[in-house]
Amino acid sequence: MAQKLIQEQTQKLVQQQRLSQQQMLFVKLLEMPLTELEEQVMSELDDNPALEIDTTDMGEGDARESVLNGDDDREEDFEQQTEREERESALDEALGNIGRDDEMPETYAANNYQNEDYTEMVYGDSTSFYDELKEQVSDADLTETQHDILEYLIRSLDDDGLLRKDLDSISDELAIYHNIYADQAEIEEVLHLLQTFEPHGIGARSLQECLLIQIAFLPETKVRTWMESVIRDYYDLFVKKHWAVIQAALALSDENLATVKEQILKLNPKPGSSMGETQGRSIEQITPDFVVDVDDDGKISFYLNHGRMPDLVVSDSFVDLLDSLKKESGTKNKQTREAELYAKEKVENAQMFINAVQQRRHTLTITMKAIIDMQRKFFIDGDEADLTPMILKDIADRTGLDISTVSRVSNIKYVQTKWGVYPLKFFFNDGYVTEDGEELSTRKIKIILKEIIDGEDKKKPLNDDSLKDILKQKGYPIARRTVAKYREQLEIPIARLRKQ
Repeated sequence: MAQKLIQEQTQKLVQQQRLSQQQMLFVKLLEMPLTELEEQVMSELDDNPALEIDTTDMGEGDARESVLNGDDDREEDFEQQTEREERESALDEALGNIGRDDEMPETYAANNYQNEDYTEMVYGDSTSFYDELKEQVSDADLTETQHDILEYLIRSLDDDGLLRKDLDSISDELAIYHNIYADQAEIEEVLHLLQTFEPHGIGARSLQECLLIQIAFLPETKVRTWMESVIRDYYDLFVKKHWAVIQAALALSDENLATVKEQILKLNPKPGSSMGETQGRSIEQITPDFVVDVDDDGKISFYLNHGRMPDLVVSDSFVDLLDSLKKESGTKNKQTREAELYAKEKVENAQMFINAVQQRRHTLTITMKAIIDMQRKFFIDGDEADLTPMILKDIADRTGLDISTVSRVSNIKYVQTKWGVYPLKFFFNDGYVTEDGEELSTRKIKIILKEIIDGEDKKKPLNDDSLKDILKQKGYPIARRTVAKYREQLEIPIARLRKQ
C-alpha cells in the first residue's frame, strides 16, 4: 500500500535568548582592550557624521593645559571648526545623494577605494598577531556563519595560542551573545580550518594536539613518522621522559633516537606566544586599562585609563535637522521621508554607541573596585602570596554582573600598580579547602611548593609524599595527589627527573 506524504502545521513553544543591538554592541566593546577601543571610536566617528567629539566641557586640568599652550589654542579651535564644517558638508552631500546611489556606483566605489588606501597608509605599519590571523581568515572560502564562528574561535584562544574552552561552551556563547546557532560538529569543522593557519599549532586543544599538528606539516620522512608515533602513541612516556622505553618500542638506534629527540625539541609548545603583540614595535609595550595608586596611609585609589579616547556627543546639526524634518507640515515627498529616516538612523546609532561606551566604563569600574576590595593586601604590599582565593563568581556576586560579563572584563585587560603591570586574570585564583574547612590560596601553596623544591638537595630530590609532609609542617595540609597536581601546573618534573 502506497504511503501518502501529509504536511501538518503545529505550534511549538521554544524559549530563546536573543540580544538586542544595543546589548551586542556593549558586549563587543567590553571585550576590546583600550588600544582597540580607541581605533573603534575613531572608526565610528568617521562612519557616522551624527557622532562628534565633545569640545564644550573642559575641566581645570584641560584649562591649565590650554593656558600653557598659548597660541596653540587658536590652531586647535581652527581645526575643530574645520572638522565641524567638513562634517556638515558630508551631511549635505549624503542627504543630497539619498535615492541616487545607483546612478553613480563608479564614483562612490572610487571614493571608498581612496579612503581605504589612506587608512592602510596611516595604520598599515602596526599589524598585530590577531590581525595576521584575520588576514588568513579573509583568504578562506567560508559562509557568513562559518566566518563569524572562526573569528570567535580566534578571540577565544589563550595567550599561548591553544583553545581551552570546550566546544559545548563555545556553542552556548555563540547562541547567547551572537545569535549564532551551531552544534559542536559545525564548530569543530571550522576549528580544523583554524588549525591549518600559521603559525602551525594554533587552535589546538591540548599540547599533544598542538605538537601533532606541527608534525603533520613537516616533510614526509621516517623521522616524521617516528615523531608522530612518539607523540600520538607514547605521549605519556614522552611526558615522563621514558626515552629508553620509547626506543625499545619503536626499535630505534641510538642515532635515530637522538635525531627524533632533537626534532621534537624544535617544535613550539606555545605557537601563540606572541599573541597580541604588534609587529615592528616593542613586545613589552602594554597599555594598562586601569591605574591603581596607594598613598602612604595605605589608601587605595584607581582610575580607568581613557587613553586618547575623546568624550562623544550627538551632533547638534543632526538633531536640529531631525526635529525640523519631523515638524514639517503637509505631505512629505519621498526625498524628505528618506532624509528623515537617514537622520533618525544616524542619531540613534550615535546615541547607542555613546551609551555602550558609558556602560563599558561603568562595568569596568565596578569590576575593578570589587577586585581591589578582595585583593586589597596585595595592592598594598605587592606580595603575591597575599592574593586571596578569588574566582569569577566572587566578583559577579559582589557587582551583580553576570559571570560571562566578568570574564569578558578580565580578558586582555591590564592594571598598572606600583609593583608592576599585571593582566587582570592574574588576580583570579582558586582556593583549597582543608578538612578543617579553612580555605587556602592555591597560588600561595604553589609559591611555597616551588620554594621547597628550589631548596632541596638535587642529589636526593623530594618525592610528592615528602613534599606533602613538609607543606603540612608549614601549615598547608593538602593531599599528595594535590601536591602532584600543583607540581605539574608549575611544570616541575617528578623527583626522578630532577635528580642531578
